[in-house]
Amino acid sequence: MDITVERRDGASVQEAVDRVASAGGGRVSLEPGEYPCATIWLRSNVELNIPAGARLVGSPRPDDYEDFLDPGLDAVAPEGSRKCLLACRDAENVAVTGGGEIDGQGPLFYDRDVPPGRSYAKPPHPRTRMAQFFRCRNVRFEGVTFRDSPGWTFWLVGCEDVHVRAIRIDGDQRMINNDGIDIDSCRRVTVSDSFFRTGDDCLILRAIRRTPDEPSVCEDVVVTNCVLDSWCQGVRVGCPSDDTIRHAIFSNIVCRSRNGIFFENPVRYLRRGDTGYLNASDIRFSNWDLECREIPIRINVEDGIALRGVERIVFSGMRIRAGKPIHICGNAGTQLREVSLRDISGTIDADAPLVARSVEGLEIDGFRMTTGRGDARQLERTPSSSWETQF
Repeated sequence: MDITVERRDGASVQEAVDRVASAGGGRVSLEPGEYPCATIWLRSNVELNIPAGARLVGSPRPDDYEDFLDPGLDAVAPEGSRKCLLACRDAENVAVTGGGEIDGQGPLFYDRDVPPGRSYAKPPHPRTRMAQFFRCRNVRFEGVTFRDSPGWTFWLVGCEDVHVRAIRIDGDQRMINNDGIDIDSCRRVTVSDSFFRTGDDCLILRAIRRTPDEPSVCEDVVVTNCVLDSWCQGVRVGCPSDDTIRHAIFSNIVCRSRNGIFFENPVRYLRRGDTGYLNASDIRFSNWDLECREIPIRINVEDGIALRGVERIVFSGMRIRAGKPIHICGNAGTQLREVSLRDISGTIDADAPLVARSVEGLEIDGFRMTTGRGDARQLERTPSSSWETQF
């Protein structure tokens, strides 16, 4: 069943989605124009087509949005918000397609009365996510622009067989916590041929544990042919209290950011009563053009944190221009294993290209970097009894 929505409001879009789902599935298409909306629930076997010239425009009022409530998610509410614009749970064969746009009007959620060059201030009220999908299968996003999400643009949780192609995520970089795609505890995800501009991380792999007894695994993720523009990190992998993240490839990437690729495990991200749990393995980054103001690659485990493992992480074919060194640093309780730096070239403005600690099996092959000279210091002579000083 196919329906074209002509009345331009979110209620009409929701009505059309529900009718098509009740009929067994089909496509809901929007006529060109603006559709003011709040939460829209997507259903199994329904494609929402937003063609060029059509725009879903999210309300700037948080109370207009529904809370995404489910026993499987109730223990976790990132940024203190359960609000979202596109919502979907326990569904299959769902698609959002077309050349149109979804505008979350993100800046209207923030306090923008800040000095020039500063990020907007976080408001006391919850900020919506653009798309939240939970336990869904066979999901497709293609061609649509997702503009100015107030919070995370995508939070994909416990989903399988997700395909993202040729989308554009374009967020005001003065907003904070407006991540691109958070891929959380998902399996078989592909992201390709897409553009990301965010104030926070562009692409994130997570395996957030809902309860201590419920395993969370994020695996089999492929990201390729994408452009990343972030005021924070291009890619982030895991947090210290996450479960298992494995088998992921990030290839053919152009990245312009403050920092490049981060496996960052600081104490401030630990859950209460936890000393660390993450296991990250078999993750590859290849053929990157990476330019960042600070750190291009960072694997770091702060002192006192004991992870189950960070191992078989490969960086190859990386062309780097950065302000600070590459960091590959475990600790006494978490020794990194089998980290490879192959065919790495470029310039680092700092006087050292690489800092490495607590690594078993660090492979460096074809490492060609030019560093800065460091800070100039005046010669200071001190009294000495050495015979060398007598000449």
